[in-house]
Amino acid sequence: MKEKDDAAECVSPGGEIALGEAAIGSSGTIVRVRGEGKLRRRLFDMGLTPGADLYLRKRAPLGDPLEITIRGYELTLRRSEAMNVLVRISAKESENGK
Repeated sequence: MKEKDDAAECVSPGGEIALGEAAIGSSGTIVRVRGEGKLRRRLFDMGLTPGADLYLRKRAPLGDPLEITIRGYELTLRRSEAMNVLVRISAKESENGK
């Protein structure tokens, strides 16, 4: 139960959640990228920009790092980096994958 409480704290009033807290298999759209200086620039350079769609493919056994699919390629991020990327999770896909 503690994990769910922690995840709820990362959800902003606009329905945004930190990418590092999203569930495996989630799809969403980047709403905002936090951070400053070199970190923020690095995230942008990797294609993590507002409006980009992504899919959280998998997470390492201890939760760090995680792998996403964005802009047609796979990208691995540290959880600390992913916590700076706020996403809006899309509605659940139907059972048949459409």
